[in-house]
Amino acid sequence: MDKFPLARQGWPYLASAVFLAAVATALGVWWLAAPLWAVALLVGNFFRDPPRQSQADERAVISPADGKVVVVSETTHPELPGGPVRLVSVFMNIFDVHVNRAPLAGRVRKVVHRPGGFLPADRPEAPTANERLDLVLDGREATIVVTQVAGLVARRIECWAAPGVALERGQRYGMIRFGSRLDLYLPLSAKIQVKPGQRVRAGVSVIAEV
Repeated sequence: MDKFPLARQGWPYLASAVFLAAVATALGVWWLAAPLWAVALLVGNFFRDPPRQSQADERAVISPADGKVVVVSETTHPELPGGPVRLVSVFMNIFDVHVNRAPLAGRVRKVVHRPGGFLPADRPEAPTANERLDLVLDGREATIVVTQVAGLVARRIECWAAPGVALERGQRYGMIRFGSRLDLYLPLSAKIQVKPGQRVRAGVSVIAEV
């Protein structure tokens, strides 16, 4: 897939948009053709999937998503019992790459779908109130949880990993359509390398060291 800059999930949408735009153009229906070509461009932008490769050492936890860091704090998580953990939240807007990548090499222990609402993803209560999907990943250095959180518009969470599957760091494992956020839960001992407001790139930017 690294040879193709578009996620495979986007090809049907792009093909449909291009087909309709081409038909409208061939028929000379310019008032319809122009917006259809614009839709095709937006679809291509939304589903783009550029190749990424991290040069960080193996103890580095890399960003699972493109976007802006909106939260760096301490909290708890039911899949990481025993006390507080580090939380780093990355907010994706509609113009960011929406393919999600494994922050750490490891084996998927569990994938948990948690029903909920669809509040704006930047609301403080969104991580616990919204529909979300937890991926529990057992790495060599640490066990972490990556949570895909639905939002007001982003209501389609996709996770392509299953329990027992081994993921390489930076490997594509899911997508949230039309934005939203990813929450990364790390051991309290993790050394955070980012701060709120910082832009990060999936598969490249170092979030923490464990």
